[in-house]
Amino acid sequence: MPHKILIVEDNENNRSLFRDILTFHGHQVSVARDGQEGVALARQLMPDLVLMDIQMPGMDGLTAGCILKGDPATRPLKIVALTSFAMQGDEQKFLAAGFDGYLSKPISTRELPVLVQGWLEEKKS
Repeated sequence: MPHKILIVEDNENNRSLFRDILTFHGHQVSVARDGQEGVALARQLMPDLVLMDIQMPGMDGLTAGCILKGDPATRPLKIVALTSFAMQGDEQKFLAAGFDGYLSKPISTRELPVLVQGWLEEKKS
């Protein structure tokens, strides 16, 4: 059975690239364009993994992730922060906020499916 993955990303090129790669690897992929849409879709779909861009207009990914982690119904969702901010200490900041992982952009198209599989396997344990 394919894993359900939600990509929350405001950049159309990134959304398409991530969706295409993960679909090719057998996942069922849904996309949201901003944090507000991402929160709504996450609640509706209850995906196995959420890849959450951090810097988005409107509701940013940090806020959206904190909303999902603060809600008992969506707290168990595995959420990975995607960010072009690669400053020292950022990973710890997102993990402290409740995110389950951190990935800085640009993302290697070869590495993405391997990382996603690792996060999905963590969810099982």
